[in-house]
Amino acid sequence: MSAHFDIELELIAQNIWPIAGIDEVGRGPLAGPVCVAAVILNPHDLPQGVDDSKKLTAAKREALYEEICARALSVAVAMAPAAEIDAINIRQATLACMSRAARALGLAPVFILVDGNDLPALPCASRAIVQGDATSLSIAAASIVAKVSRDRLMARLDLLHPGYGFSAHAGYATAAHRAALQKLGPCPEHRRSYAPVRLCGETADP
Repeated sequence: MSAHFDIELELIAQNIWPIAGIDEVGRGPLAGPVCVAAVILNPHDLPQGVDDSKKLTAAKREALYEEICARALSVAVAMAPAAEIDAINIRQATLACMSRAARALGLAPVFILVDGNDLPALPCASRAIVQGDATSLSIAAASIVAKVSRDRLMARLDLLHPGYGFSAHAGYATAAHRAALQKLGPCPEHRRSYAPVRLCGETADP
């Protein structure tokens, strides 16, 4: 089943508008930020082919990212770096980013659809939807924007911190990333509160 606009249309029929979708990417990686996107789609100009970002190829995500940003009424992105994640934990950093992204929208939403089952402090009414990125078109669009935004950042961080392969694995705990951590030790983009990073930092090769 692909993401659709039915949930949003039900709300619009109740004169609830504008509606934003929010999704995050990057809870699990050992390095880089967690990234949240908020998107308010235009009901009269919906992008075609939008779905949960995990179901799409990188090339398709890139193309849809451009289309979403061109057609949406408002798009905002917020990130929490590794240092913030280490300071307040990944759940709190994610919720903080969701709140920031919602408040950064150029068009103030009156209702927000959030992927998952955990609602942050938001400036308006909201609903959490488990697997929302597979059902709500607004959340799916946010998942694409968040994923592409984070992947682009990780490619830039690869240039700043060569040797870890950030552009290839985006900070996730692949075998190649773990091997690089063991050899090089953590860089400033690594989440030192995560056990694999903490342990590699203690045992990194000189």
